Amino acid sequence: MEHRRLSELERAAKDPSSPGGFQQGAPTMPWPLLLPPLLLLLAASGAQTTRPCFPGCQCEVETFGLFDSFSLTRVDCSGLGPHIVPVPIPLDTAHLDLSSNRLETVNESVLAGPGYTTLAGLDLSHNLLTSIPPTAFSRLRYLESLDISHNGLAALPAESFTSSPLSDVNLSHNRLREVSVSAFSTHSQAPALHVDLSHNLLHRLVPQPAGTGLPAPAIQSLNLAWNRLRAVPDLRDLPLRYLSLDGNPLAAVGPGAFRGLAGLTHLSLGSLQGLPQLAPYGFRELQSLQVLDLSGNPKLKWAGAEVFSGLGALQELDLSGTGLLPLPDTLPLQLPALQSVRAGQGLWCRRLVRGGAYPRQPGSSPKVALHCVDTRDSAAKGPDTL
Repeated sequence: MEHRRLSELERAAKDPSSPGGFQQGAPTMPWPLLLPPLLLLLAASGAQTTRPCFPGCQCEVETFGLFDSFSLTRVDCSGLGPHIVPVPIPLDTAHLDLSSNRLETVNESVLAGPGYTTLAGLDLSHNLLTSIPPTAFSRLRYLESLDISHNGLAALPAESFTSSPLSDVNLSHNRLREVSVSAFSTHSQAPALHVDLSHNLLHRLVPQPAGTGLPAPAIQSLNLAWNRLRAVPDLRDLPLRYLSLDGNPLAAVGPGAFRGLAGLTHLSLGSLQGLPQLAPYGFRELQSLQVLDLSGNPKLKWAGAEVFSGLGALQELDLSGTGLLPLPDTLPLQLPALQSVRAGQGLWCRRLVRGGAYPRQPGSSPKVALHCVDTRDSAAKGPDTL
């Protein structure tokens, strides 16, 4: 991703027709393609220096390429106060830190000056933002990382980031109550996207409406921990691989809760509030799930081994801090790929396959057991055959 970002930024910087571009005699093809293999190895390494910067800010320059022919600048203007914006920045700025400035508003005009349009990273965290105009980031067509955490955002406009190829958006620690999935749609082919919406006031995640003309957001990692969700939101159009719902007041997890998430590999349901109940076949749609975290749920209701029906690919199960003991006798058979289980207070179990007598008798099969160790003890306990 880093090489892709560097080549895109370099083309934007050398293209005088692009916003924030500058005139320079550019070769007919990107500079890495012109270098012999040995010189490409030299170009991969960069040197860091400092340069004159706007008063109060710090500018750190990293150079790349043969004879340091290409440079990117990180500008830190954090903790200076609201008067700092709009701040002039070098044309080759790749990352701008405007955190902790007590900013109450950020609009398109603030983020549209020379140097802004080729930004790859923008940090607006720890400010006083309560709203964002729909077009605030419309000119940041190379933006990959955006941090707006620790503000007071109460709403997020639909299609807020359609112009930017974002791969990481941090909206945690705000006051968002409802967010539309379409806010993360993009006009271009987007990379895998990580979205952090943890520690908000979310009670609903609105699916993308039909007829928007935009593809479903490429969200592969979604953190919804510590919100106010009482049910698993409808996420069926997202290519999710990681999902955290920790700390939400989910009442129950039943059949159909994870419909359309067959590609999910990691699911965390730790420290759920209230009296969560796991209904039989509640995880049946998660055929690719490899890691399931149910830790920190002392009041979790046990509904039998059928709860884990359909989890044929599950390798790690965390039941620590729960009262789900003893484990069902049929658990190793129901979860054929299971390698380890954490349960109770400090109990760790690993899969153990015993071949039985040799030569093996016709019709016989290896015996599967869980070898459990109390991690609080210095000496390992004997195997506990379930």
